[in-house]
Amino acid sequence: MLSARSLFQEILDNDESFQLFCSVAASGEAQGGWENGRIAALVPDTMRDLAPKITRHGADEDKHGRLFRALLRKRDLKEVEVPLELDYTLLLERAGIGLAHSKLRADETLTEEDIVVYLSHSRVTEQRAADQMDMLVTYFGDHPEAGKPIKMICQDEENHLAYCHEELLRLAALGHGRTIQRTLRECVRVEIKVYRDVSLAVMDRMGRVLGWPAHKSALLSTGIRLMYLYERLGGWRKAVTLTMPERRGALDGPATAGEAA
Repeated sequence: MLSARSLFQEILDNDESFQLFCSVAASGEAQGGWENGRIAALVPDTMRDLAPKITRHGADEDKHGRLFRALLRKRDLKEVEVPLELDYTLLLERAGIGLAHSKLRADETLTEEDIVVYLSHSRVTEQRAADQMDMLVTYFGDHPEAGKPIKMICQDEENHLAYCHEELLRLAALGHGRTIQRTLRECVRVEIKVYRDVSLAVMDRMGRVLGWPAHKSALLSTGIRLMYLYERLGGWRKAVTLTMPERRGALDGPATAGEAA
């Protein structure tokens, strides 16, 4: 029977597919760590109170990258280059989601609107990350190899999502509400398309690695397209709604050290 659990079990059990899965994840986390680090360094003086939280966010992303690389080392596997069509974070940046890398490399102080846009984009992408990690914990939280790092990353993603909600609501109260809502809606329209395209590319690559029959690949492809249709017709609202989280000050304090997987 085809299920999310059986699908990911196949990927985890095969060295080549596991190598690709961890490499894709590590690459995305590394990019997120770099982006947050640069944003923290360029925060405008009027928003310097956010710098430690953005730094913590980046440190968490760097930690996640190390955890995925540690999983590769435990199997004596090396990180492989991620094909462009599988690079979710890079494709989002190229589509205009997140602050442009050219701006982050320029060493010029960001504007308040830049920070509002950054947090709005993070709200959307962290929802995706939190949902994915929650699913992995549900199915593989007790996995002897991947369970512990997956749980650690899931907790961090929940913190990141809570931080985005709290800070965006605070900024909305300071007069940035219209910019936040406009940016959230613009971002989610692009994100669901990029996620669909990357998901199709990942499943195509995994299918070739694992030797899936044509009917299985077709079924998975149909499922991905149906999920995109659901998100386009209304599922997107989950990623743009703002509610004050129960977990307040989720990114206060330093990042926790990630233990070797």
